[in-house]
Amino acid sequence: MKKYHSIICSTYILPEKQGEVLLLRRLNTGYQDGKYSLVAGHVDAGEYVTQAMVREAKEEAGIDIQPQDLMLVHVMHRKKPEENDERIDFFFKCSKWGGEIKNMEPHKCDDLSWFPIGQLPENTIPYIKAALGFIDSRQIYSEFSE
Repeated sequence: MKKYHSIICSTYILPEKQGEVLLLRRLNTGYQDGKYSLVAGHVDAGEYVTQAMVREAKEEAGIDIQPQDLMLVHVMHRKKPEENDERIDFFFKCSKWGGEIKNMEPHKCDDLSWFPIGQLPENTIPYIKAALGFIDSRQIYSEFSE
């Protein structure tokens, strides 16, 4: 029997607020600590991508999002060839949510702030910076090699 290739799926949220994007600075995670990323997470077994996004938005930023309020704006196929690591990243915009945005994981994040899309911090994770550029130019799909 043929063994199919396995890819890790992740999901990312871009709450919309007057041309700004919500970024978090990673802390104590072992991956890209000290750099900015989006509120995000892995899709668990048995979950749809939108279910994962709703769950992660609540776990990381304390907000309630309805799946129908998510708008897919970009898909990135990302590879780290030297590590045999492949991922599919789904990026969603959302203009409606319940609750107040707050850092729900201070042990994993030491800053949760809004930044103008054209003025991202220097220490933004490179593939996140690339994805935000593609989203800004309305490009729905990209490939990124780390």
